[in-house]
Amino acid sequence: MFMGEMGCWLVVGLTFLYRQYIAPRLSSDPSPLLTGGYHPINGDDEGLDHDDDHTVDGLDSDSRHPKPLPEDDSRIPLRGWKILLLAAPSSCDIAGTTLMNVGLLFVAASIYQMTRGALVLFVGLFSVLFLRRRLHLYQWSALFIVVLGVAVVGLSGALFSGESGHDITQDGSATDAASRALMQARDVARTPEAVQAIIGVLLIAAAQIFTATQFVLEEWILENYAMEPIHVVGWEGVFGFLVTVIGMLVMYLIVGRTDAGRYGYFDIKQGLHEVFGNRAVAVSSVFIMISIGGFNFFGLSVTRTVSATSRSTIDTCRTLFIWLVSLGLGWESFKWLQVVGFALLVYGTFMFNDIVRPPLKACLPRDQREGEVLLPEGPIEHI
Repeated sequence: MFMGEMGCWLVVGLTFLYRQYIAPRLSSDPSPLLTGGYHPINGDDEGLDHDDDHTVDGLDSDSRHPKPLPEDDSRIPLRGWKILLLAAPSSCDIAGTTLMNVGLLFVAASIYQMTRGALVLFVGLFSVLFLRRRLHLYQWSALFIVVLGVAVVGLSGALFSGESGHDITQDGSATDAASRALMQARDVARTPEAVQAIIGVLLIAAAQIFTATQFVLEEWILENYAMEPIHVVGWEGVFGFLVTVIGMLVMYLIVGRTDAGRYGYFDIKQGLHEVFGNRAVAVSSVFIMISIGGFNFFGLSVTRTVSATSRSTIDTCRTLFIWLVSLGLGWESFKWLQVVGFALLVYGTFMFNDIVRPPLKACLPRDQREGEVLLPEGPIEHI
C-alpha cells in the first residue's frame, strides 16, 4: 500500500523532467500564426465593441466565465520539520487498515461491509467536533441514508450467502418465521463463531475511528498548510513504509523467526517468497500499488476541494462499482435487495453533496428556505 503511495514521487519526478527539459523545447518553436510579422493584438480596447452585447445579456464576461479562485496565501508552506505532521495520518492509515484486515479474518464479507459503513458517521462527527464544521439536518439525514444503504447491501449478502439452502421465511406465518429466527440466533450466539464475529465487528468498528481520524487530519493539514495533494500522498507513503518496515522487522525478530511463528503472519522470508515466487501475485501486487496511489491522490484532492465528509460518502460508493464488476465477471449473483441498498447509497451521497434536494423542505437550512423566490399571484406582465 505505502509503496504505491511512494510511487507518486515517480510521477512528481517525471513531471519535473518534462517541465524542465521537454516543455521549454516545445514552447520555443515559433507558432505558425506568429510567423511572418504577426503580433498579438493589444487588448486595451478589447471589449468596447461588445458593450451592447453585455447590456443585452445582462451578464458580463466574468460572470459567464468565472475566473479560477486564487490560491489561499494565508496557508503556510509545508516544509522542513513540519512535514512530520503527515506521519500522523499515515499512522492512522496503518492502524485502520491493519484492524480492518484482521477483523475480516473473523467475520464474513457482508458483516465487514455493513460495519465499514459507519465511516461516514465518524467522519461527520469528527468534522463537527474538531474542525468546527456545521452539518445541516439534511446532511446528517444523508449520512444515515448512506449507512442504511451499506447495511442493506451487507444484509443481502448475509441473507442470500448460499451457505444455507433453506429460507427461514418461506414456510408458516411471520410469527413462526420470527420465532425460528430467534432460535437460530440463540443457537449461533452460543457457538465460538459468535464470539469471533463480535471480536471482528469491534476491530472493524475501531478501524473506522482511525480512518475517520486520518480523513479529518488530512483536511486540517491541507486547510492550514500549502502542499500539493500528490506530494502529501508521497510523504505519507514514505512515513508509512518506514513504520511498516520497522514493525515487520521487530515482529519477525520476536515472533516470525521462532518455530511457533514460522510460516505465520510475521515470517518475512516466507511472505517475500510467496509474493515473488508467484507471478500472478506479483503482477496483481503491482496493479494494487498503482491503484492505491491513484486512489489516495484523488481522495486527497476531493478533501482539499470539498471536505473530508464528502470524501467519505463518495468513497463508500465504490462498493457499487465493485458490485457491477463482480456481476460482469460472474463472481456475484444479482439480488434486488442489493439494488435497493445501492439506490439508498447513491441517493444519500447525492443529497449530502447538494446534487439533489432533500425531499422535505424543513430539512433545508433556514437561509435557503427563506431565500426561495415565490411566483407572483398576479400576471407577470402587470408587474
